[in-house]
Amino acid sequence: MPADRPVSLDEYPIHQAPLSMKHLVTGDRNAYDRCIFHVFDHAGRAVLILGLGVYPNAGVIDAYATLRLGDELLAVRASDALTDDRMNLSVGPLRITVDEPLKRITLSCAADPADPEGLAYDITWTAEFPALWEPHHTQRRGDRLILEGRRFVQAGNVTGTIRAKGEEFVLDAAEWTGTRDRSWGVRPIPGEDGGRAAEEHRPEGFHWLWIPVRFEDRFLMVIAQEDADGHRGLSEAVQVFPEGSGLGDVQLGWPHTDIRYRPGSRHPVSAVVHLTDPAGRKPLELGVEILNSSPLAVGAGYPPASDWQHGSWQGRGWTDRRVYDLSDPAAHPMAAFGVTDHSARFTLDGRTGFGIFEHGSFGRHDPSGFADYGSVAP
Repeated sequence: MPADRPVSLDEYPIHQAPLSMKHLVTGDRNAYDRCIFHVFDHAGRAVLILGLGVYPNAGVIDAYATLRLGDELLAVRASDALTDDRMNLSVGPLRITVDEPLKRITLSCAADPADPEGLAYDITWTAEFPALWEPHHTQRRGDRLILEGRRFVQAGNVTGTIRAKGEEFVLDAAEWTGTRDRSWGVRPIPGEDGGRAAEEHRPEGFHWLWIPVRFEDRFLMVIAQEDADGHRGLSEAVQVFPEGSGLGDVQLGWPHTDIRYRPGSRHPVSAVVHLTDPAGRKPLELGVEILNSSPLAVGAGYPPASDWQHGSWQGRGWTDRRVYDLSDPAAHPMAAFGVTDHSARFTLDGRTGFGIFEHGSFGRHDPSGFADYGSVAP
């Protein structure tokens, strides 16, 4: 076999360790580096979610796109062997092009000639606010670190077209919003036996909220992760203003959320996120009205998806297109045990904005009154 050689990224002064940029400092098989984009209209008709990830120690690159229209979810997924060209963010028909870092990105999905009604898009995502670091995210199972992620989030506008089911959606900044999240680190991918840690340290409950909201003059980010008893391991509420505004980031206290669920489920219908102004004297209420919903465990490859998950080896040149029927929740029973991304209309202090209300609640959660994995709202 030929000797290991430098890769093109080794030309640049960006090294963090005395290694080629081809290699990671860690040998953890669960190492990852990926992104997710949300593109949705303000009327609640369409939700496009797409992303791409690389798993260097698994030798895999994969990508996906899902479009929720009515009761149907159109999905495109692709996976391949990871190459040394880490600047090439494409796999199969799916491509992400960084035109100007942290400013402008092109998102595209090539049409399938054999399926003229299938999903295709050409979108330009343009940042309206600076990228914001999220809290450093760690999670352990027993004594083992199973998740450690560095993330940033950003909101902007989107232009271009989405084509599906014989329709063409023309995107404009006044009626559509785009948010995105970039993360890297260590995160579980399929194929590993959890052993004793998985058997003896199964969490009693997990409650998660990730809420990026774009208003005309500000971007708001709220994060909360809680255990079964309501203990919070992750918490953030920050306002960010456009570059050049002269305004710094503003923290909005310790967020508390009241969620109204659809009876017999844990599907949110509306919510109020309670915040406070920087002085801690004025309560602020972030109102949430759910517009549309897309479960990440259906089509998008997030656990506990049963047909495909990120980082899993599918062979070289694998591409899959399919349509899921979401009209009957019983047809996708595991979706309720994964995170769902809801497009939503938000109100705050007289302003109206749009964003994502990402929600996952599994098992016991005392603050919500859920006693176990089978508990649902009355």
